[in-house]
This record gives sequence, structure tokens and C-alpha cells, in this order.
Amino acid sequence: MTFASVYPMYLAKVEKKGRTKDELHQVIEWLTGFDDSKLQELINEKVTFETFFQRATINRNVHLITGLICGYRVEEIEDPLMQKVRYLDKLVDELAKGRAMDKIMRS
Repeated sequence: MTFASVYPMYLAKVEKKGRTKDELHQVIEWLTGFDDSKLQELINEKVTFETFFQRATINRNVHLITGLICGYRVEEIEDPLMQKVRYLDKLVDELAKGRAMDKIMRS
């Protein structure tokens, strides 16, 4: 599955709940280190989630992301790639639910 195929769903989800593309990008950058131009490059390149996360510099505070996503506790997911995907899903969910940015980004 490509990141480019899921990104529009992330964007639609947060915008439907009154959040912005800039806020989504801020959350993605916190998790991955990708700025807007790098993110667009990866979308244009249609990279898989595996490649997306291989190129990422995962935030050192990622271990602070806890809770349920799709019925699984993110901190207990054993597959490293799936865990990173679910971390991103969790952050997008929190953004869509109106959580404060400083809480989402565990700062």
C-alpha cells in the first residue's frame, strides 16, 4: 500500500473535523521528520509505507504514543512497520478528535 493512496483519507478525515492540512503536516513532521516539500516528494513518488518509514527519522518520543487504534494497543504491536503505521493512524485520529497539538506531539 502506498502512502500517497492513504494520505487523501488522512486529509479528508482531519478537514471534516475542522482541522487543517498544515496541522496534519505538522503532526506527520513530528513523527517522521518530513517537511512539506519532502512529504510532497514522497507522495509524488508513490512510495510504500515501508519505504516511507525507512526514510523517516522517527521522533525519539514515539514511545509516548499509547492507546487503542483499530482494536490494538499501539504500544503492544510487535511488527515494527505496522506499529509505525498505527502510530501515524493514532496521531491522525487524535488530530481529528480535536486534541491539542502539544498533547498530540507529546511535547
